[in-house]
Amino acid sequence: MDIELRHLRYFIAVAEELHFGRAARRLHLAQPPLSQQIRKLEEILGCQLILRTSRAVRLTAAGEAFLERARRTLRNVKDDMEEARGIGRGEQGLLRVGFISSAMLTAIPRTFGVYHGRFPKVQLQLFESYTASVMRSLLSGEIDVGILRDGGPSNGLQVEPIYSEPYVAVLPRQHPLAANKSITAAALRDEPFVFHTPSAGTRAFEKPMSLCEEHGFRPRIVQEAPQWLTLLRLVGAGLGVTIAPACVERIVMNDVVCVRLRGATVRSDLEIAHRTGEDRMLVHAFAAMVRQGLGHTTK
Repeated sequence: MDIELRHLRYFIAVAEELHFGRAARRLHLAQPPLSQQIRKLEEILGCQLILRTSRAVRLTAAGEAFLERARRTLRNVKDDMEEARGIGRGEQGLLRVGFISSAMLTAIPRTFGVYHGRFPKVQLQLFESYTASVMRSLLSGEIDVGILRDGGPSNGLQVEPIYSEPYVAVLPRQHPLAANKSITAAALRDEPFVFHTPSAGTRAFEKPMSLCEEHGFRPRIVQEAPQWLTLLRLVGAGLGVTIAPACVERIVMNDVVCVRLRGATVRSDLEIAHRTGEDRMLVHAFAAMVRQGLGHTTK
């Protein structure tokens, strides 16, 4: 025979009241069924827990030891139930988030902080990479959520745009076009470009290229680099120009100028992604907070 949780609750009530009548009233039971269940518990354990006399009720040595263990068991069960409820509500567990570096130039870092404050029992693990790598990590199950830059549709992933911004031309401050408030991509036709590699994200690479192709040319890339900060420094050093999402304006140095691209028909999209069919509230609660943090706004 197995001990049931009600056996423990009944025993604790009798042990604390040291009176079957008071314990029965506390449990909203009749006294005979309570006495019956205590005897059944003793039968299961194979030892006496409570000494009953006409004048008093007291615990045996085994009863004293079992009382603390019964209390601990019920506490553990309560804690386990709360943990399961918390996981079900997305309030605790492990959440692994991959993100691209340019996301740090938007409201995403603040959203991470707000999420951590609201869900302190969630172990948030962050991994910085580039879009193609984040998408691969999602598909392989290494991470749970991805923040992408122009990842676009992908088999096995649900990708949702959450923030849209224009592209800007990034020029050395001494460049003849740097004083303009806006230019068209056609003005960059003969310029050497520095840009990130296509392997970091094909769609993220081709979008700004398409702005140039609308004017009949494809940029001549003379140098590649993995991070926008590196690319901006290369532009500032005079190695070339580039086209970047407008958020990079937050990290430009004095030797670089960002100029609006007039008539540009393509924008850069920040996206949130998870595996298709994802049903964990942990993931969906995080995604909802990211949407709220960015507010589905466009720049």
